[in-house]
Amino acid sequence: MGYSSIIQKKAADRLAQRRLEARRNADFRREEIFAKLPRAAELEKGIGNSGIRAARAVVAGGNVAEELERLKNENLSMQEELKQLLVTNGYSADALEPDYTCKRCSDTGYYDENGITLMCGCLKQALTECACEELNRHAPLTLSTFDSFRIDFYPDEADQNGINPRQHMDRVVRYCKSYAHNFTTNSKSLLMCGATGLGKTHLSLAVANEVIRRGYGVIYVSAPAIIAHYETQMRRRTENDELLDMATDCDLLIIDDLGTEFNSQFSVSHIYNLINSRLLSRKPVIINTNLTMRELEKTYSNRLVSRLNGEAEKLNFFGRDIRIAKKRLN
Repeated sequence: MGYSSIIQKKAADRLAQRRLEARRNADFRREEIFAKLPRAAELEKGIGNSGIRAARAVVAGGNVAEELERLKNENLSMQEELKQLLVTNGYSADALEPDYTCKRCSDTGYYDENGITLMCGCLKQALTECACEELNRHAPLTLSTFDSFRIDFYPDEADQNGINPRQHMDRVVRYCKSYAHNFTTNSKSLLMCGATGLGKTHLSLAVANEVIRRGYGVIYVSAPAIIAHYETQMRRRTENDELLDMATDCDLLIIDDLGTEFNSQFSVSHIYNLINSRLLSRKPVIINTNLTMRELEKTYSNRLVSRLNGEAEKLNFFGRDIRIAKKRLN
């Protein structure tokens, strides 16, 4: 996937900050250890000077091989003494070294393997996180949490179908909490169905907040917005499209208001392809819709609905428009 220069810089800056923080903490530890253990400072200085002594031995001539072997053993002995000194005094053996977040690349974003420089997984993750953050800047994520979801807005008596909305929605909320707390890239997709104003968007964003907090990349987009974006890209004939790349590849995609976009062959085709591509690649998607399963089938095809039935957990929302109840309180 291609990322814009802005995203690449943000990801590189994020790793650079981690690297700087690790080195700063190592400097603080070094000062503390050397103040407490002067011998540790002597040993580190001696180890650091080994290279200079080795170079002098080569220049001086004589039995160079024997002298280099002696210096090597002396260096190893000092290293071992330093490790033992640190451990004995309650420090880790490598306490004088920076404790990088990523041990493979030392927070540089790249590592060498068999003579080839490769991008580290930590940089790939940082790119995903930065891209998701940028794309979600205008999404109402901070307004919707599990704590702010009000079960008491739902009727506590059975409806005409014998369903108690409050009890039912309490089960839905508990399911969503469990889903978010246990989310992995192998989690099932969710299909949230119900009339307008029953909390589908709120709960899906509450899931997003928790999943993002746990370090996954989440993209939230409404169906009308994604179609408008498709149309803009088509008019501009743009080849690289960060939003669509991320919508396809992110850890969790949330499509809100499915069915409210302008219904055309263009919109149906692109929505179908986006959802279908994620389901085929076993990447979770949360879909919110006011449409019934029959209406979804009529709009987007039997194939898509059949796949959703087989691969997504359906959560039905019942009750009355809770936005009206919220307005009464304000």
